[in-house]
Amino acid sequence: QLYNNMQQETNIEILFEDNHIIAVNKPAGTLSQGDITGDDPVGEWVKQYIKEKYKKPGDVYLGLVHRLDRPTSGILLFARTSKALERLNEMLKNKKIEKTYWALVGKKPPKEADKLKHYLTRVENKNITRASAKEVTGSKEAVLDYKLISNVDGYFLLEVKPKNGRQHQIRVQLAAIGCPIVGDVKYGYKDPNEDLSICLHARMLQFIHPVKQEPITIVANIPNANLWKRFYRKK
Repeated sequence: QLYNNMQQETNIEILFEDNHIIAVNKPAGTLSQGDITGDDPVGEWVKQYIKEKYKKPGDVYLGLVHRLDRPTSGILLFARTSKALERLNEMLKNKKIEKTYWALVGKKPPKEADKLKHYLTRVENKNITRASAKEVTGSKEAVLDYKLISNVDGYFLLEVKPKNGRQHQIRVQLAAIGCPIVGDVKYGYKDPNEDLSICLHARMLQFIHPVKQEPITIVANIPNANLWKRFYRKK
């Protein structure tokens, strides 16, 4: 029942599945994993999907490989076995999983393409991250590459490839160059989106399959919502 309810409410899309891994297109506003709100995370829906599709008795094993912020949409990857999870975690740690994001910003960045390097510090009690140009106590290096790929009606679509997996990395690094993500009032955008999403989308994952050792590329369509609609024809 949870599977059917979440399917109707959130329109979660399966992007890739086999016996070892499963990837979904997470809608903005849904949780990657449980938190204090008590709302059902996407993983619970995926477990129900597997249980019903494959008529599995008992508990379904599912391991979350990486997380996306609640207001972010896009690819969320899960492991269906402990062996696959262990290998994917190792690949993530060794930067063997390439992540590509799309971000909509309301201001043209200083350069059409650039490598950004900052030092990020988490502010735990506020759930935010601060960026500085130089290393400070407790900070961690964060590097990303971006390039401008399209613009419509004064909004700019950036392709972003983070080299680390820091909390709020893309959000805070783009804000640091004066280009906060559309809807991201936490990091300086002027107005929230109506649905409280931010226009950041996990667009593509590329990695070697943890068991079959084959190259895998997974792509998720952008949401057909708010400002994304203006770019939808160019998806």
